[in-house]
Amino acid sequence: MSSRWVKDLNAAAVWAGITAFVWYAFGAVPLHIAVSEQLGLSTAQTASWIFIVWFSGAVATIAMSFYFRQPIPITWTIPGLIFLGTLADRFTFAELIGANLIAGILLLALGLAGIGGRIMTWLPLPIIMGMFGGSILSYVLRMVTATVEDVAVAGTAVACYLAGRFIANPRVPPVGLAVVGGGIAVWLVGTPGAEPVAWTLPALAVPPMTFSLPAAIAVSLPMVVLAIGLGNVQGLGFLLGQGYKVPVNPVSTAVGLTSIVNAFFGGHPATVARTGVAILASPDSGPVTGRYWAAVISAALTIALAFAATPVASLLNVLPRSYIYALAGLAILASLQDALEKSFSGGMRFGALVGFIVAATPFSVLGISSAFWAIVAGLVASWLVERKQLVDFWRQEQSG
Repeated sequence: MSSRWVKDLNAAAVWAGITAFVWYAFGAVPLHIAVSEQLGLSTAQTASWIFIVWFSGAVATIAMSFYFRQPIPITWTIPGLIFLGTLADRFTFAELIGANLIAGILLLALGLAGIGGRIMTWLPLPIIMGMFGGSILSYVLRMVTATVEDVAVAGTAVACYLAGRFIANPRVPPVGLAVVGGGIAVWLVGTPGAEPVAWTLPALAVPPMTFSLPAAIAVSLPMVVLAIGLGNVQGLGFLLGQGYKVPVNPVSTAVGLTSIVNAFFGGHPATVARTGVAILASPDSGPVTGRYWAAVISAALTIALAFAATPVASLLNVLPRSYIYALAGLAILASLQDALEKSFSGGMRFGALVGFIVAATPFSVLGISSAFWAIVAGLVASWLVERKQLVDFWRQEQSG
């Protein structure tokens, strides 16, 4: 190991790395389990999916962070995962995997062409976030239903989450408290499933792929927008704000390559972890020159989590559905709040509202899901009602 790397290591970076890992584990794993259950995947398929997205992202993070000496956390897109879950009844898993591969290829092409962030020049963020908020609303509604039907387990998880929000300590993640509190409730009530947890290493599985135009339109394009617009643009933008000379094109290319690898083994696209960046690159992570160690440490811990993918995936057969639904809803509350704030706190609010309503209504036209039509409807609504704001946005993006 380079002596420069050793000198850059500091305690603040170590704790920031651990904190980021805790967020990854408790904020993302419950969602992964919930979406896998929603898609009807087997334990083996889920384990392969969990392993590849955690492992590939961790390897890319370590390589990029060490090489550029910047905290560059590459993980997988949580909004993209949630979005896939909303399409479970409209496309087969094979179609979703094929669409994910197309999205990975598009991300790589955009990165190599140096225009990864330019896709947002014609898609206003309020409308995109309105679409995203409407798409994930069902998770929160399902959480409420689970809480009403199973107060002992789901209600305990919700109460623990609220306690975590009240404490407001970054080292005490609210979803983490929900996982622990709800888990204790499951044990006390005695409602877990009968099947035991499988304590074996994951085996990579190459799933069948099916390529269809409706899936490519309804899945691939939104996944690219979510990965770039919500991950790369915001995550790398935060790094720029911290004074780093961010290697945008190499990072975008790495995201594309990682996304392709993920797709071949049943995973979904990668992205720069915007929440991870906020933890790993903050002033609390130590000197600017040593913050990359925070990203490296969090990635090393996630590799361990990747190798535990099989027991994590087998929790699908052990934990009660009310517990899984409650954790999934709680884990996306922050994403939903962020989406609503970005949708309705600025311009083009009517277009964002229309996009939200359309996306929240499950339907398909010409085999294409409502998420795509939500973007179209939002743009049309803004053009009719907020034309000046929309045109000004396009002009500003083109001139920038």
